[in-house]
Amino acid sequence: MKNYLFVNVNINEFFGAHCEVHRQIIDEKAQLGYRYVGFVPTDINDYGKIKSMDLVFEIDDEESY
Repeated sequence: MKNYLFVNVNINEFFGAHCEVHRQIIDEKAQLGYRYVGFVPTDINDYGKIKSMDLVFEIDDEESY
């Protein structure tokens, strides 16, 4: 069985193509044994721009072995 962790990231005018905050979060969770599996937009403005998203991580449930 897998366990999932969702980390919400707010995107504002400071978060863009040159931002590396998402990389830091992914690296931190990888050190804890989680694997990055994707993202889910959680807030989108009227023009289709993503304002916030959940980064999705998974880890194996050790009890399922």
